[in-house]
Amino acid sequence: MTTNDANVEAREPTQDELQQLQEVKQAAKSIRHELAKQIVGQDEVIEQLLIAILSRGHCLLEGVPGLAKTLMVSTLASSMRLDFSRIQFTPDLMPSDITGTEVIQEDKVSGAREFKFLRGPVFANIILADEINRTPPKTQAALLESMQERQVTIGGERHPLPDPFFVLATQNPIEQEGTYILPEAQQDRFMFKVFVRYPKYDEEYNVLQLTTADHEINVSDVLSADDIIKVQELVRRVPVPPHVFHYVLRLVRATRVHEGEVPEFVNDWLSWGAGPRAAQFLVLGGKARAVLEGRFFVTIEDVQALAHPVLRHRLVTTFNAQSSGVSSDQVVDKLLEAVPQRGTDDEVAPQLAKAFA
Repeated sequence: MTTNDANVEAREPTQDELQQLQEVKQAAKSIRHELAKQIVGQDEVIEQLLIAILSRGHCLLEGVPGLAKTLMVSTLASSMRLDFSRIQFTPDLMPSDITGTEVIQEDKVSGAREFKFLRGPVFANIILADEINRTPPKTQAALLESMQERQVTIGGERHPLPDPFFVLATQNPIEQEGTYILPEAQQDRFMFKVFVRYPKYDEEYNVLQLTTADHEINVSDVLSADDIIKVQELVRRVPVPPHVFHYVLRLVRATRVHEGEVPEFVNDWLSWGAGPRAAQFLVLGGKARAVLEGRFFVTIEDVQALAHPVLRHRLVTTFNAQSSGVSSDQVVDKLLEAVPQRGTDDEVAPQLAKAFA
Protein backbone atom coordinates (compact mmCIF):
# COMPACT_ATOMS: atom_id res chain seq x y z
CA MET A 1 0.00 0.00 0.00
CA THR A 2 1.33 3.41 -0.94
CA THR A 3 1.51 6.43 1.35
CA ASN A 4 -1.29 8.12 -0.58
CA ASP A 5 -3.51 5.06 -0.19
CA ALA A 6 -2.87 5.06 3.55
CA ASN A 7 -3.97 8.68 3.79
CA VAL A 8 -7.41 7.95 2.31
CA GLU A 9 -8.31 4.84 4.26
CA ALA A 10 -11.59 4.97 6.14
CA ARG A 11 -11.14 6.15 9.70
CA GLU A 12 -13.41 6.59 12.65
CA PRO A 13 -14.80 10.14 12.91
CA THR A 14 -13.97 12.25 15.93
CA GLN A 15 -16.68 13.00 18.47
CA ASP A 16 -17.15 16.45 16.94
CA GLU A 17 -17.45 15.00 13.43
CA LEU A 18 -19.82 12.33 14.69
CA GLN A 19 -22.06 14.98 16.23
CA GLN A 20 -21.94 17.00 13.01
CA LEU A 21 -22.95 13.93 10.99
CA GLN A 22 -26.02 13.41 13.14
CA GLU A 23 -26.92 17.10 12.95
CA VAL A 24 -26.58 17.14 9.16
CA LYS A 25 -28.69 14.00 8.82
CA GLN A 26 -31.42 15.57 10.97
CA ALA A 27 -31.15 18.90 9.14
CA ALA A 28 -31.54 17.19 5.75
CA LYS A 29 -34.65 15.44 7.05
CA SER A 30 -36.05 18.79 8.24
CA ILE A 31 -35.26 20.48 4.89
CA ARG A 32 -37.10 17.73 3.02
CA HIS A 33 -40.04 18.21 5.40
CA GLU A 34 -40.13 21.96 4.71
CA LEU A 35 -39.89 21.40 0.95
CA ALA A 36 -42.76 18.92 1.14
CA LYS A 37 -45.02 21.78 2.23
CA GLN A 38 -44.66 23.26 -1.27
CA ILE A 39 -43.23 20.49 -3.46
CA VAL A 40 -44.90 17.12 -3.98
CA GLY A 41 -42.59 14.24 -4.87
CA GLN A 42 -39.34 14.97 -6.78
CA ASP A 43 -37.34 13.27 -3.99
CA GLU A 44 -34.46 12.33 -6.28
CA VAL A 45 -34.19 15.89 -7.65
CA ILE A 46 -34.19 17.37 -4.13
CA GLU A 47 -31.48 14.94 -2.99
CA GLN A 48 -29.26 15.85 -5.94
CA LEU A 49 -29.72 19.57 -5.28
CA LEU A 50 -28.71 19.08 -1.64
CA ILE A 51 -25.67 17.04 -2.65
CA ALA A 52 -24.58 19.72 -5.13
CA ILE A 53 -24.90 22.51 -2.56
CA LEU A 54 -22.91 20.60 0.06
CA SER A 55 -20.26 19.79 -2.57
CA ARG A 56 -19.96 23.45 -3.64
CA GLY A 57 -21.16 22.45 -7.11
CA HIS A 58 -23.76 23.80 -9.55
CA CYS A 59 -26.71 22.14 -11.31
CA LEU A 60 -28.22 22.21 -14.79
CA LEU A 61 -31.93 21.41 -14.46
CA GLU A 62 -33.90 20.17 -17.45
CA GLY A 63 -37.66 19.78 -17.50
CA VAL A 64 -40.81 20.93 -19.24
CA PRO A 65 -42.62 24.05 -17.97
CA GLY A 66 -44.93 23.77 -14.98
CA LEU A 67 -42.95 21.27 -12.89
CA ALA A 68 -42.29 23.80 -10.08
CA LYS A 69 -38.57 24.18 -10.77
CA THR A 70 -38.53 27.84 -9.72
CA LEU A 71 -40.69 27.15 -6.66
CA MET A 72 -38.43 24.26 -5.65
CA VAL A 73 -35.28 26.40 -5.74
CA SER A 74 -36.84 29.39 -3.95
CA THR A 75 -38.28 27.12 -1.25
CA LEU A 76 -34.88 25.45 -0.84
CA ALA A 77 -33.30 28.88 -0.36
CA SER A 78 -35.94 29.78 2.25
CA SER A 79 -35.37 26.55 4.19
CA MET A 80 -31.65 27.34 4.27
CA ARG A 81 -31.92 31.02 5.17
CA LEU A 82 -30.11 32.04 1.99
CA ASP A 83 -30.51 34.96 -0.40
CA PHE A 84 -32.28 33.90 -3.58
CA SER A 85 -32.07 35.65 -6.97
CA ARG A 86 -33.92 34.68 -10.14
CA ILE A 87 -32.57 35.79 -13.52
CA GLN A 88 -34.83 35.30 -16.54
CA PHE A 89 -32.54 34.72 -19.52
CA THR A 90 -33.81 36.32 -22.73
CA PRO A 91 -32.18 37.03 -26.15
CA ASP A 92 -31.65 40.72 -25.27
CA LEU A 93 -30.07 40.09 -21.85
CA MET A 94 -26.59 41.63 -21.52
CA PRO A 95 -23.68 40.42 -19.32
CA SER A 96 -23.90 43.57 -17.20
CA ASP A 97 -27.55 42.73 -16.46
CA ILE A 98 -26.19 39.72 -14.55
CA THR A 99 -22.91 40.82 -13.02
CA GLY A 100 -23.63 44.51 -12.49
CA THR A 101 -22.00 47.64 -13.90
CA GLU A 102 -20.01 50.72 -12.98
CA VAL A 103 -21.73 54.13 -13.01
CA ILE A 104 -20.35 57.62 -12.53
CA GLN A 105 -21.50 59.11 -9.24
CA GLU A 106 -21.05 62.78 -8.38
CA ASP A 107 -20.47 64.06 -4.85
CA LYS A 108 -23.02 66.85 -4.41
CA VAL A 109 -20.80 68.67 -1.89
CA SER A 110 -17.40 68.60 -3.59
CA GLY A 111 -18.57 68.03 -7.14
CA ALA A 112 -16.02 65.21 -7.52
CA ARG A 113 -16.97 62.30 -9.71
CA GLU A 114 -16.04 58.67 -9.20
CA PHE A 115 -17.03 55.27 -10.49
CA LYS A 116 -19.31 53.22 -8.27
CA PHE A 117 -20.05 49.53 -8.83
CA LEU A 118 -23.74 48.59 -8.76
CA ARG A 119 -24.10 44.90 -8.00
CA GLY A 120 -26.15 42.72 -10.31
CA PRO A 121 -28.51 39.86 -9.35
CA VAL A 122 -25.62 37.37 -9.36
CA PHE A 123 -24.68 38.65 -5.88
CA ALA A 124 -26.83 36.18 -3.96
CA ASN A 125 -26.36 32.76 -2.36
CA ILE A 126 -28.63 30.83 -4.72
CA ILE A 127 -29.00 31.92 -8.35
CA LEU A 128 -31.72 30.56 -10.60
CA ALA A 129 -30.64 31.10 -14.21
CA ASP A 130 -34.03 30.47 -15.77
CA GLU A 131 -33.91 29.15 -19.38
CA ILE A 132 -30.20 29.80 -19.74
CA ASN A 133 -30.23 28.56 -23.36
CA ARG A 134 -32.49 31.49 -24.38
CA THR A 135 -29.65 34.00 -24.23
CA PRO A 136 -26.61 34.35 -26.57
CA PRO A 137 -23.23 32.78 -25.67
CA LYS A 138 -21.74 36.15 -24.68
CA THR A 139 -24.29 36.50 -21.89
CA GLN A 140 -24.12 32.81 -20.95
CA ALA A 141 -20.37 33.22 -20.50
CA ALA A 142 -20.96 35.98 -17.92
CA LEU A 143 -21.69 33.21 -15.41
CA LEU A 144 -18.46 31.28 -16.04
CA GLU A 145 -16.19 33.34 -13.81
CA SER A 146 -18.86 33.48 -11.12
CA MET A 147 -19.29 29.70 -11.13
CA GLN A 148 -15.60 28.83 -11.21
CA GLU A 149 -13.87 31.63 -9.32
CA ARG A 150 -16.86 32.79 -7.23
CA GLN A 151 -16.11 36.38 -8.08
CA VAL A 152 -16.96 39.07 -10.64
CA THR A 153 -14.32 41.22 -12.34
CA ILE A 154 -15.50 44.67 -13.48
CA GLY A 155 -13.09 47.36 -14.65
CA GLY A 156 -10.12 45.34 -13.47
CA GLU A 157 -11.46 45.10 -9.91
CA ARG A 158 -12.52 41.82 -8.36
CA HIS A 159 -15.75 41.59 -6.39
CA PRO A 160 -16.13 38.39 -4.34
CA LEU A 161 -19.53 36.69 -4.36
CA PRO A 162 -21.32 35.68 -1.15
CA ASP A 163 -20.54 32.30 0.36
CA PRO A 164 -22.13 29.81 -0.11
CA PHE A 165 -22.79 30.35 -3.81
CA PHE A 166 -24.89 28.00 -5.93
CA VAL A 167 -26.06 28.37 -9.55
CA LEU A 168 -29.00 26.38 -10.81
CA ALA A 169 -29.68 26.83 -14.52
CA THR A 170 -32.83 25.52 -16.20
CA GLN A 171 -33.46 24.38 -19.75
CA ASN A 172 -36.68 23.61 -21.60
CA PRO A 173 -36.15 20.39 -23.63
CA ILE A 174 -39.17 21.03 -25.90
CA GLU A 175 -38.84 24.42 -27.58
CA GLN A 176 -35.47 24.72 -29.31
CA GLU A 177 -36.25 27.53 -31.77
CA GLY A 178 -34.32 30.69 -30.99
CA THR A 179 -32.15 28.97 -28.37
CA TYR A 180 -28.38 28.80 -27.96
CA ILE A 181 -27.17 25.35 -26.90
CA LEU A 182 -24.62 25.48 -24.09
CA PRO A 183 -21.15 24.49 -25.33
CA GLU A 184 -19.74 21.27 -23.87
CA ALA A 185 -17.02 23.25 -22.06
CA GLN A 186 -19.67 25.33 -20.31
CA GLN A 187 -21.84 22.33 -19.48
CA ASP A 188 -18.77 20.75 -17.88
CA ARG A 189 -18.84 23.52 -15.23
CA PHE A 190 -22.08 22.09 -13.86
CA MET A 191 -21.65 19.29 -11.36
CA PHE A 192 -25.00 17.65 -12.20
CA LYS A 193 -27.46 17.67 -15.04
CA VAL A 194 -30.75 16.85 -13.33
CA PHE A 195 -33.88 15.69 -15.15
CA VAL A 196 -37.22 16.81 -13.66
CA ARG A 197 -39.84 14.26 -14.65
CA TYR A 198 -43.62 14.44 -14.73
CA PRO A 199 -45.20 13.59 -11.35
CA LYS A 200 -46.87 10.25 -10.74
CA TYR A 201 -50.67 10.05 -10.64
CA ASP A 202 -50.96 10.20 -6.84
CA GLU A 203 -48.38 13.02 -6.69
CA GLU A 204 -50.22 15.07 -9.29
CA TYR A 205 -53.48 14.53 -7.38
CA ASN A 206 -51.82 15.98 -4.28
CA VAL A 207 -50.46 18.89 -6.38
CA LEU A 208 -54.01 19.74 -7.43
CA GLN A 209 -55.19 19.72 -3.83
CA LEU A 210 -52.24 21.81 -2.64
CA THR A 211 -52.25 24.47 -5.34
CA THR A 212 -55.99 25.08 -5.67
CA ALA A 213 -56.77 25.62 -1.97
CA ASP A 214 -56.82 28.96 -0.17
CA HIS A 215 -54.22 28.64 2.56
CA GLU A 216 -50.86 30.21 3.33
CA ILE A 217 -47.75 28.05 3.52
CA ASN A 218 -44.90 29.09 5.81
CA VAL A 219 -41.47 27.55 5.27
CA SER A 220 -39.17 27.52 8.30
CA ASP A 221 -35.43 27.98 7.90
CA VAL A 222 -33.32 25.04 9.03
CA LEU A 223 -29.71 25.98 8.21
CA SER A 224 -27.89 29.29 8.01
CA ALA A 225 -25.14 30.23 5.55
CA ASP A 226 -22.51 29.59 8.25
CA ASP A 227 -24.00 26.16 8.95
CA ILE A 228 -23.79 25.21 5.28
CA ILE A 229 -20.16 26.33 5.05
CA LYS A 230 -19.31 24.11 8.04
CA VAL A 231 -21.04 21.15 6.41
CA GLN A 232 -19.15 21.81 3.16
CA GLU A 233 -15.91 21.68 5.14
CA LEU A 234 -17.04 18.42 6.78
CA VAL A 235 -17.78 16.91 3.35
CA ARG A 236 -14.20 17.60 2.26
CA ARG A 237 -12.86 15.69 5.28
CA VAL A 238 -14.76 12.48 4.53
CA PRO A 239 -12.16 9.83 3.60
CA VAL A 240 -12.40 7.84 0.37
CA PRO A 241 -11.08 4.25 0.30
CA PRO A 242 -8.53 3.47 -2.46
CA HIS A 243 -10.81 0.97 -4.22
CA VAL A 244 -13.47 3.69 -4.63
CA PHE A 245 -10.92 6.08 -6.16
CA HIS A 246 -9.84 3.36 -8.59
CA TYR A 247 -13.46 2.53 -9.48
CA VAL A 248 -14.18 6.21 -10.23
CA LEU A 249 -11.14 6.40 -12.52
CA ARG A 250 -12.06 3.18 -14.36
CA LEU A 251 -15.62 4.43 -14.84
CA VAL A 252 -14.63 7.85 -16.18
CA ARG A 253 -11.70 6.65 -18.30
CA ALA A 254 -13.94 4.01 -19.89
CA THR A 255 -15.83 6.85 -21.62
CA ARG A 256 -12.78 8.18 -23.46
CA VAL A 257 -13.04 6.98 -27.01
CA HIS A 258 -10.00 5.31 -28.61
CA GLU A 259 -7.91 5.81 -25.46
CA GLY A 260 -6.64 2.64 -23.89
CA GLU A 261 -8.96 -0.29 -23.33
CA VAL A 262 -12.57 0.85 -23.48
CA PRO A 263 -15.68 -1.27 -24.06
CA GLU A 264 -16.52 -1.73 -27.74
CA PHE A 265 -19.94 -0.08 -27.38
CA VAL A 266 -18.21 3.11 -26.22
CA ASN A 267 -16.36 3.42 -29.53
CA ASP A 268 -19.66 2.88 -31.36
CA TRP A 269 -21.84 5.21 -29.29
CA LEU A 270 -19.56 8.02 -28.10
CA SER A 271 -17.56 10.59 -30.02
CA TRP A 272 -16.28 12.29 -26.86
CA GLY A 273 -15.97 11.19 -23.25
CA ALA A 274 -15.82 12.74 -19.78
CA GLY A 275 -12.86 14.76 -18.48
CA PRO A 276 -11.21 14.94 -15.05
CA ARG A 277 -14.01 17.11 -13.61
CA ALA A 278 -16.34 14.12 -13.87
CA ALA A 279 -14.11 12.08 -11.57
CA GLN A 280 -13.76 14.96 -9.12
CA PHE A 281 -17.52 15.49 -8.95
CA LEU A 282 -18.20 11.76 -8.52
CA VAL A 283 -15.89 11.71 -5.49
CA LEU A 284 -17.19 14.98 -3.99
CA GLY A 285 -20.79 13.96 -4.62
CA GLY A 286 -20.14 10.60 -3.00
CA LYS A 287 -18.76 12.36 0.07
CA ALA A 288 -21.82 14.63 0.32
CA ARG A 289 -24.20 11.70 -0.14
CA ALA A 290 -22.43 9.82 2.63
CA VAL A 291 -22.71 12.81 4.98
CA LEU A 292 -26.43 13.20 4.23
CA GLU A 293 -26.88 9.56 5.22
CA GLY A 294 -24.82 9.98 8.39
CA ARG A 295 -21.78 8.03 7.17
CA PHE A 296 -18.12 9.02 7.31
CA PHE A 297 -16.89 6.91 4.41
CA VAL A 298 -17.69 6.74 0.70
CA THR A 299 -18.87 3.55 -0.99
CA ILE A 300 -19.07 2.39 -4.59
CA GLU A 301 -22.86 2.59 -4.22
CA ASP A 302 -22.54 6.35 -3.63
CA VAL A 303 -20.61 6.69 -6.89
CA GLN A 304 -23.05 4.57 -8.87
CA ALA A 305 -26.02 6.53 -7.52
CA LEU A 306 -24.55 9.76 -8.95
CA ALA A 307 -23.14 8.40 -12.21
CA HIS A 308 -26.08 9.52 -14.35
CA PRO A 309 -26.36 13.19 -13.25
CA VAL A 310 -22.56 13.59 -13.36
CA LEU A 311 -21.90 11.90 -16.72
CA ARG A 312 -25.01 12.46 -18.86
CA HIS A 313 -24.03 15.98 -20.01
CA ARG A 314 -20.36 15.13 -20.43
CA LEU A 315 -20.84 12.33 -22.97
CA VAL A 316 -21.22 13.28 -26.64
CA THR A 317 -23.05 10.52 -28.52
CA THR A 318 -22.33 9.65 -32.14
CA PHE A 319 -24.75 9.95 -35.05
CA ASN A 320 -24.98 6.16 -35.00
CA ALA A 321 -26.16 6.21 -31.37
CA GLN A 322 -28.58 9.08 -31.95
CA SER A 323 -30.13 7.46 -35.00
CA SER A 324 -30.59 4.25 -32.99
CA GLY A 325 -32.26 6.14 -30.15
CA VAL A 326 -29.40 5.54 -27.69
CA SER A 327 -29.19 8.28 -25.04
CA SER A 328 -26.25 9.19 -22.82
CA ASP A 329 -28.15 7.70 -19.86
CA GLN A 330 -28.30 4.34 -21.65
CA VAL A 331 -24.56 4.56 -22.23
CA VAL A 332 -24.06 5.14 -18.49
CA ASP A 333 -26.27 2.11 -17.74
CA LYS A 334 -24.03 -0.06 -19.92
CA LEU A 335 -20.90 1.39 -18.32
CA LEU A 336 -22.13 0.55 -14.82
CA GLU A 337 -22.62 -3.04 -15.98
CA ALA A 338 -19.29 -3.27 -17.82
CA VAL A 339 -16.85 -1.56 -15.44
CA PRO A 340 -15.57 -4.00 -12.77
CA GLN A 341 -15.52 -2.99 -9.10
CA ARG A 342 -12.40 -4.93 -7.99
CA GLY A 343 -13.04 -4.53 -4.30
CA THR A 344 -15.98 -4.35 -1.94
CA ASP A 345 -16.97 -1.73 0.58
CA ASP A 346 -17.14 -4.31 3.39
CA GLU A 347 -13.44 -5.10 2.96
CA VAL A 348 -12.42 -1.50 3.65
CA ALA A 349 -14.06 -0.57 6.91
CA PRO A 350 -16.42 -3.27 8.24
CA GLN A 351 -16.18 -1.82 11.74
CA LEU A 352 -17.42 1.55 10.48
CA ALA A 353 -20.19 -0.05 8.45
CA LYS A 354 -21.32 -1.82 11.60
CA ALA A 355 -21.02 1.32 13.73
CA PHE A 356 -23.24 3.36 11.39
CA ALA A 357 -25.75 0.61 10.61
